[in-house]
Amino acid sequence: MALRTDSPLQATVAHRGRLLRFSGDPGTQDEPSAYQYLDDGLLLIADGKVAAVGPAGELLNGVAAGVPLIEHRDALLLPGFIDSHIHYPQTDMIASGGTDLLDWLTHYTFPEERRFADAGAAREVAEFFLDELMRNGTTTAQVLGSVHRASAEAIFAAAEARGLRLIAGKCLMDRNCPDDLRDTAIDGERDTRALIEHWHGRARLHYAITVRFAPTSTNAQLQSAGRMARDYPDTFIHSHLAENLGEVAWVRELFPKSRSYLDVYEHYGLLRERAIYAHCIHLDTTDRERMAATGASCAFSPTSNLYLGSGLFDLAACDAVGMNYALATDVGGGSSFSMLKTMSEAYKVAQLQGQRLTPLRAFYLATLAGARILGLADRIGTLSVGSEADFIVLDLKATPLLERRIARCQSLSEELLVLMTLAPDHAIRETHVLGRPMLSAHGPSLAT
Repeated sequence: MALRTDSPLQATVAHRGRLLRFSGDPGTQDEPSAYQYLDDGLLLIADGKVAAVGPAGELLNGVAAGVPLIEHRDALLLPGFIDSHIHYPQTDMIASGGTDLLDWLTHYTFPEERRFADAGAAREVAEFFLDELMRNGTTTAQVLGSVHRASAEAIFAAAEARGLRLIAGKCLMDRNCPDDLRDTAIDGERDTRALIEHWHGRARLHYAITVRFAPTSTNAQLQSAGRMARDYPDTFIHSHLAENLGEVAWVRELFPKSRSYLDVYEHYGLLRERAIYAHCIHLDTTDRERMAATGASCAFSPTSNLYLGSGLFDLAACDAVGMNYALATDVGGGSSFSMLKTMSEAYKVAQLQGQRLTPLRAFYLATLAGARILGLADRIGTLSVGSEADFIVLDLKATPLLERRIARCQSLSEELLVLMTLAPDHAIRETHVLGRPMLSAHGPSLAT
């Protein structure tokens, strides 16, 4: 269907349906002012960006003649999901068992990551991994590679070919890991600098200086990471922090002069804006205050934390000091690529602690919150005029049960809770990147 009007508003395509987008955090400000919900909304796309967004009744007559109008009946339009922490080399070991984090790393992660010394294997997994992101409505992710430079090259090249906005980096590890997965402080810095110079800021790509976690880097390598963070202040810093009590105790043995696990990173200059640390479960108030003060953020990974028995992330304690966080799947410790399932597990983590994660806030944590902690809210996560047109279409009738339950909902909040509890993976009907359909009608990736 095409819009027929003589008005001048230009667009290459228009999408009509229910529409939800956020401008703030529904958990820390007046909820109605933090989001916009339109029962009949119109999203106009031009040149890969949002040209206009608002009530369909107000915008329809202002669109240039001949613009295709795509109707999304029984669907919800919203910004693409943003996964703030995920391991692409762990794609093929998802759903592997383990007694706890350190056992799981030894018996599953490290053996699997050996494959990524082979550039061909890395490319094949990178393509499948990005297909899975598209199937699950994730349009931006912060991704760890393996220790191999080839792993970072593969994921960057695959993301560039699809036009994705993606943050990635090769892991730095020079101790406490298998010899064939170990770099050195000198080699790790050389490779990282070369990758930054080649990929950072190219197309929609960004580099993350990636210390796997403090126990697998020597003092020399941590110093090297801090030096690169100073030399490239607009890069990201990506690592793990206080995920497991055994890990925390190990850090205390390795760094006896540090006040805490977080203090290790701060000592080496690795706390600042665009520094994202996964998990952050076993922190004290001082740690959380330091993260808030320095602008560092947390990637909250509930499916992983529950699957590996690592502990429960304390949302209320973070909110109390203004510490920023967003949702992450943490595949393959995490048990699903789905941000909908991740929201559901986050809800349960809060419930187990007598806290409340509202459905509106859960969807915020999967969209705008991710853009904010990554410093990219001017480009993604909002569907604001001028922002990049990364968005998804959620099918409200994906299963008979979902359709039946949605029909009984009395509010948007109830509908969102039902979606994050009952919606299957294929509820993501369409995934659009820069306005282009990358997944449509439950079909394969359309990227080239």
